[in-house]
Amino acid sequence: MAAPRSLLLSLRRSASAAGGGTSSGNTFSFLRGADTFAIKYQYSSDALRSTETLDESLSSTESSPDDLKSRIFRLRLPKRSATVVIDKWVSEGNQLTISQLRSISMELRGSRRYKHALEISEWMVTHGEFQLADSDYADRIDLMTKVFGIDAAERYFQSLPPAAKSNETCTALLHSYAGAKLTDKAEELYKRIKDSGLPFKAITYNEMMTLYMSLGQVEKVSFIVEDMKCQKVVLDLFSFNLWISSCAADLDVGRIQTILDEMIQDPSCDEDWRRYINLVNIYITSGQLENLGSDSHAESELVITQREWISYDFLILLHAGFGNKDKVDTIWKALRMTGQKMSGRNYICILSSYLMLDHMKEVGEVIDQWKQSTATLFDKSSCDRLIDAFAKAGFSEKSEAFVTVLNQSHSAS
Repeated sequence: MAAPRSLLLSLRRSASAAGGGTSSGNTFSFLRGADTFAIKYQYSSDALRSTETLDESLSSTESSPDDLKSRIFRLRLPKRSATVVIDKWVSEGNQLTISQLRSISMELRGSRRYKHALEISEWMVTHGEFQLADSDYADRIDLMTKVFGIDAAERYFQSLPPAAKSNETCTALLHSYAGAKLTDKAEELYKRIKDSGLPFKAITYNEMMTLYMSLGQVEKVSFIVEDMKCQKVVLDLFSFNLWISSCAADLDVGRIQTILDEMIQDPSCDEDWRRYINLVNIYITSGQLENLGSDSHAESELVITQREWISYDFLILLHAGFGNKDKVDTIWKALRMTGQKMSGRNYICILSSYLMLDHMKEVGEVIDQWKQSTATLFDKSSCDRLIDAFAKAGFSEKSEAFVTVLNQSHSAS
């Protein structure tokens, strides 16, 4: 089960990065974490620096701008040193701000160039003129995990002064533990976080819920939600999605409806939330969870069981709620590439998401994919239930548009 659950964890993490205005500076990228150890550890900048001279490709050309970002992004190989580029930039008398370095580092991270991003972080740390924020230390923990591994990140965290062991650096370390599925360490740190008295936000608790969902320990998610409420931590949309996903995995439709009712009453309920709530209601109304029981036993031996697929369904619904069509595309493509058998419920989930987002071209493409599938027969009755569910939810135009696409697909075939 490790491979599919690893896929689920990575998808949820990339999902969170696109959540549009949620938590800290990285839009809910699960980058925050720390602890309270006292072992002194000095991270050597020499480990990140290269003595190699800069490649000629770093020189400015007429075809590309000669700014710091361009110079760093022209580094073709990880062995090339971003710190050398920065030092040269400064030696030429150019101005440099910490916000500029943070922006370049963030773009490097988005391009998966973690070593160069870490070198920028190291340069910031070793130059005392910059006032570092907790988020800088937290980003560094995440980058060190990616480049050198958990042990290096732990040692760096242990070396931080007490004032820097904040909610952000704590969550960064927790993120690293969760990503590596180090459950014991994650739970131990989580306990210290709860006992610390520091003001933590939903992102920290979401880390634990994501870990439990990726491990298939869905029954533990509700305990984290209880902790949040006891600590008076406001649930965000990711928290609710994880909570609902865990209930869906247990086929607890009644509990899902109770959670949706709670969401409606939440002061944070905005357009994104309402779109998500509507999608979940449509998912339930069209009988997707009720249809699960008939085939779950037969598929229990598959690498990804139908109950596990539910988590992917709700991840798609989450991004559709946020209006993140690109993320919906990415997740759907990733799921299709697993080569595992998908049920009609999976197709209905992606169809409802594209319908809600008014992307009718994609609706037609999914219908074609379903009809061409050799593993799952196209189910017209499921589509009919989806049509009714949209109409009952007050989306008659979308319902009618879906009917039109279905008719066009039937005529084409």
